[in-house]
Amino acid sequence: QVQLVESGGGLVQPGGSLRLSCAASGTFFHINDMGWYRQDPGKQRELVATISTGGNTNYADSVKGRFTISRENANNTVYLQMNSLKPEDTTVYYCNAQVLRYYRDYVEGSQFDYWGQGTQVTVSS
Repeated sequence: QVQLVESGGGLVQPGGSLRLSCAASGTFFHINDMGWYRQDPGKQRELVATISTGGNTNYADSVKGRFTISRENANNTVYLQMNSLKPEDTTVYYCNAQVLRYYRDYVEGSQFDYWGQGTQVTVSS
C-alpha cells in the first residue's frame, strides 16, 4: 500500500509564497512521475505541475514563472514552491504519484495513480 502525505498549505496574502510538500511511503517498486493538481468544488481536477524521475518538468500556463516543482528521489518527496500567489490560486491542492507497485508492473509496463488527501491553499488579504 502507498500513502501520500501532504503538508504546507495555509493562508497567505496576495503576492506571498507557500511551499507544499508531499512524501510517499509504504511498499512499492518505483515511482515514475510525481505532480501537483488542484481542484475547485464541482470542477475537474487540473494539472499544476509534474516532474519525472529524471527531473523533467511540465507546468500549467497559469503558473509558469511563479511555481517551481522539485523532488527528492531518495526519500520519495515532491515539493511545490509557489511564489507571487494570486487569489485565483485559492483551492485544494493534491499530490499525485505514478507508482509501480511491484517488479511485475515494470515488466508489464503498468503504473498506478495514487493521490494525497489534499491541502487547502487560500490567497486573500
